[in-house]
Amino acid sequence: MDFSLDWIYYAISWILLTWHSAWDAIGVPVDAVIGTNWAWILAIIFLVVTVRVILFPVFVKQIKSQRAMQALQPKVKELQEKHKGDRETLQKEMMELYRKEKANPLMGCLPMFLQIPVFLGLFHVLRRLDPAKESKTLYGWTADQFESASAAKIFTAPIAGKFGSTADELARLGANGTTVKVIAGILVLVMMGTTYLTSRQMILKTGWAEDPQQRMVQRLMLYGIPLSLLISGAIFPIGVIIYWVVNNLFTLGQQQWVLRKFPPLVTNTKAGSGAPRNPVQPAKTGGFLNRAKPAAQVPAKPVAPKVAGPKPGAKPVNPKKGRPAKRQG
Repeated sequence: MDFSLDWIYYAISWILLTWHSAWDAIGVPVDAVIGTNWAWILAIIFLVVTVRVILFPVFVKQIKSQRAMQALQPKVKELQEKHKGDRETLQKEMMELYRKEKANPLMGCLPMFLQIPVFLGLFHVLRRLDPAKESKTLYGWTADQFESASAAKIFTAPIAGKFGSTADELARLGANGTTVKVIAGILVLVMMGTTYLTSRQMILKTGWAEDPQQRMVQRLMLYGIPLSLLISGAIFPIGVIIYWVVNNLFTLGQQQWVLRKFPPLVTNTKAGSGAPRNPVQPAKTGGFLNRAKPAAQVPAKPVAPKVAGPKPGAKPVNPKKGRPAKRQG
């Protein structure tokens, strides 16, 4: 069976070319401005927007799944205490618990997995942008579009160039090696930082998992993936890194909106302590742009006036004085 990814390459190319044509139609300059061909950079940025809009329902399901997993943490803790030392039974019981409560531990990673084909498609398409290639019309590109994209730059560094580009590749792209390394290096560092922040934002809001496997996945996403980008970023074309950075920024904004709209209702607690490990702030509602309305003022209860005691040396006051005389019956 021949499994081809051509449909992904055609889809990515079509979205890129459609957005590029749209920006060109509304008057974005074709030539470089400040060393940047903005129509192609905007095409990559709006490729991210297109993909994220399509995947938004999946992202909401991811949040709900993480909330469900968080709500099950007390039961997971009980199973860990019950089956301490029996890892096999513990795993079976936890899988049964997830099945019964319809919680999926893998749902939290689904949006990222669904974006992998898009990332690989863009990676493959941008690697084709080599002026020395004979075939310049693959995946629906015209020769003029191919030539325009091959010459596209960001601050004079070609979007098809990469930190690890050879001297021959740089010569074909008409690029300066030092400039490409500086721009690519800065973008890789930004890519690592924003990747770390997206994972940290979610963990701070939902808390660390009690399940050792879930905690290991959280640590991998928080530290492992950003560190791996330090090495793998050297082989990514600059256009792919731009896509990754914009995608991370979009994720940060999207997560912030969803977490404010649907704040976590369950918080983890430390063993033997009733204090929450990660206190959750209530969602802000009402007011202009979700600004919190001032709390209603509760009227204070009237306080009885204090009666001053007799001053030292003052004559005693006869309490019966001034009272009406009793009637004689």
